Amino acid sequence: MSVRRLDPHQPKDFEFTPENLAWAKEQIKKYPEGRHQAAVLPILWRAQEQHDQWLPEPAIRYVADLLGMAYIRVYEIATFYTMFNLSPVGRYHIQLCGTTPCMLRGSEDLKKVCARLIGPQGRVSPEGVFSWVEVECLGACVNAPMVQINKDYYEDLTPQTFEALLDGFKRGRTMKPGPQNGRQFSAPASGPKTLTDPDIFTGQTQTAAGSPARAGQERHIQDRAQAVVEEVSPIKPPQSKSCDPAKIAEERARFQKPEGPADDLTRILGIDAASQHALNELGIYRYGQIGRWSDEDRRWVETRLPRFKGRTSEWMEKAKALIDTGTPGAPAPNAIGNRQGKPGNKS
Repeated sequence: MSVRRLDPHQPKDFEFTPENLAWAKEQIKKYPEGRHQAAVLPILWRAQEQHDQWLPEPAIRYVADLLGMAYIRVYEIATFYTMFNLSPVGRYHIQLCGTTPCMLRGSEDLKKVCARLIGPQGRVSPEGVFSWVEVECLGACVNAPMVQINKDYYEDLTPQTFEALLDGFKRGRTMKPGPQNGRQFSAPASGPKTLTDPDIFTGQTQTAAGSPARAGQERHIQDRAQAVVEEVSPIKPPQSKSCDPAKIAEERARFQKPEGPADDLTRILGIDAASQHALNELGIYRYGQIGRWSDEDRRWVETRLPRFKGRTSEWMEKAKALIDTGTPGAPAPNAIGNRQGKPGNKS
């Protein structure tokens, strides 16, 4: 990054308005005692906003005194971040992205428009309306090429639409930010591919119990869970030469749903809503059940849900941690292992 220096013409002093000073003190309170200097960025930004969108040297010293910082430390921050303008800017300050995605999509042509209609980079136009500067990536690559004008993004530009945009600002019109080619935000240029159902944007999308959207979500979760479960049926006994009905019944009832509320198993890393549904199908509803699995239990679960093979040990550790933290809904210690047929396993 090139060296950034303060403007040679500086005001004599700077002081926050009473409103901005009160705001700054509230920002300082957000940080722990002894860490209040972390508020330097938002306070510098407010100083820039107060001073016609550029940051003079007296404002840097004022903020340093307010936060009890050395002048050089705040100077380093102000000159490092290009969000701080160190010289006067126009009423509409244009930051033109010249990073690779925008360059490949035509930012070089936009720079030519700026040079022709505004003048050299870093200068304010004679009437004080515009100034411009080339910056690094602004994070809107999918809508390249783009510019930021004051606080708004204007995207999907061509030299013609960019020139029309500047003409509108010059005439005092309010120009709509966002894509300038009719694109819907960052949707594909050919049009949206998802979330195209009009009901999504009506009252039909309410997720209260019994609503169409909630029912659809539940069906989706159940369908995904069924796909997990069907790999090996949760009630299907392992392949064995024995067809003893008693043995088969024992396998089917290996875990029984405990009484009381179920735990939110999705808090365990690697278990999503569909996986939780599949575990529920096996009779597993509590952190305690998972945390007290024996090696035999884990093998039994992995046999029925083979896509999770090798991950059940991690689930056990996380489940134990959730029990130790006293998570609401976790069973008491004498009820957390409820594998049928073992002492203390009834809930």
